[in-house]
Amino acid sequence: MPKPISEQVIVITGASSGIGLATAFAAARTGAKVVLAARNADDLNRAVETIRRDGGQAIAVPTDVTQYEQVEALARQAHDTFGRIDTWVNNAGVSAYARFTDLALEDVRQVMKTNFLGQVHGAKAALPYLAQSAGALICVGSTLSDRGVPLQSIYSASKHAIKGWLDSLRVELWEEGSPVRVTLVQPSSINTPLFNKAKTQLGVMPQPIPPVYDPELAADAILHAAESNERNVFVGGAGKLLATAERVSPKLVDVHQRYKGFAAQRTDWPKSADSPNNLYGPIAHDGGVRGDFLQGAHTRSPYQAIDTHAVFGSLVAAGALALTASALNRRGSNHGLAALMTAGAVAFAGKALVAVSVQH
Repeated sequence: MPKPISEQVIVITGASSGIGLATAFAAARTGAKVVLAARNADDLNRAVETIRRDGGQAIAVPTDVTQYEQVEALARQAHDTFGRIDTWVNNAGVSAYARFTDLALEDVRQVMKTNFLGQVHGAKAALPYLAQSAGALICVGSTLSDRGVPLQSIYSASKHAIKGWLDSLRVELWEEGSPVRVTLVQPSSINTPLFNKAKTQLGVMPQPIPPVYDPELAADAILHAAESNERNVFVGGAGKLLATAERVSPKLVDVHQRYKGFAAQRTDWPKSADSPNNLYGPIAHDGGVRGDFLQGAHTRSPYQAIDTHAVFGSLVAAGALALTASALNRRGSNHGLAALMTAGAVAFAGKALVAVSVQH
């Protein structure tokens, strides 16, 4: 059985801001020993000071995930300091906003080196330690692991690559009897400083595609994966909806993105292509946990609550759907909708039974 978070040693890359920093704070509050890694040493040290001031245990290890030697040293230092690694969170990421025809090839390479090869480096360095602890490899992908969007072609490609690689790695580890658990976490749009720091050729600062969710929801999903055995975890219902729509009708999603995908990613805040960005190196300050899109950012996700509490949430959903179907049948109206609700209730009840069987 996986250890509770309070008993774990957790390594987090991209931990100087956004999802990584939110996860580090949440893990430390729960009692985990946390190793924070990123390129920005000053912000890492400030985060560690905050954790220690609040009674937590943490160390900072400045690391560029594009350099395997540094990632290998990160894993070694985490193990030497705390004696083991229970969970490794691959989270470091950068973005470059532009039409593909306007992207410089060196920018394409840097996004792929950071977002994809950075996670490959993390897994290569961490897996021997995780095998010893029967630990968890958690890789932060994206909703865009399932569906690309305009203006983020290479970012989308990097997140697709993570999913394809993990699908292979998971089965290979299973076949060889490895105890390591592998989870892909797929956030919807999250209000992090990524958008402030991204390189952009749009003439304006980019923004997350609405609806937008708070980073704490992503931290909750990552820590849930660290003490469970999930294959995929979506953060926010919007991401799951997009992935489902892509499976049902990719062409319909094409149409939606053609008319909505461009404007939805642009703010009215001018930003030039040579403005400071973190594509090739850290900026002076990574921006903390949250970005500039606080208004309307969701702090709760009913879908995520159901998905990460499989038994309880599924039974609640099944009960609600069954009651709705019963009410419709009693009124003698809309029998088609009642049948659909009944089918949904059966599906959620089945999910609850599967979750119970897995836990036991």
